[in-house]
Amino acid sequence: MTRIVAVSSFYETAPWGVEEQPPFLNLAVEVVTGLEPRELLKLLKQIEGELGRIEAGRWGPRLIDLDIIYYGGRVIKEDGLTIPHPRLHERGFVLAPLSEIAPDFVDPVSKKTAAQLLYLLDKDGIIKKFDAGGAA
Repeated sequence: MTRIVAVSSFYETAPWGVEEQPPFLNLAVEVVTGLEPRELLKLLKQIEGELGRIEAGRWGPRLIDLDIIYYGGRVIKEDGLTIPHPRLHERGFVLAPLSEIAPDFVDPVSKKTAAQLLYLLDKDGIIKKFDAGGAA
């Protein structure tokens, strides 16, 4: 069983990687699950497909992109699965919503909290659009 326990606000950010595309809309979701990380990744890819995601190249436009940023305090490096997400510390579009729902979560690699990691980044262009309930 997998259930959602927290959902951040939505944040609009400039695209990352390939800049000639519309802004991204990002949020973070905390879940509790009995699935192992590889099973969870498979479920996320299935959901992406059901929602119409078509693989269009790295960092290119996409309808939806679901990633596992953390899986508790576990550190996993396997073919096709790296947790924590290897570039999360560079990405305000990940850290802004994550810091909203789990500011005190300690990254198992850097030993810094989500809020500390966000503080270290340039936050220009990260715009809080609305919360998960739809309020502006």
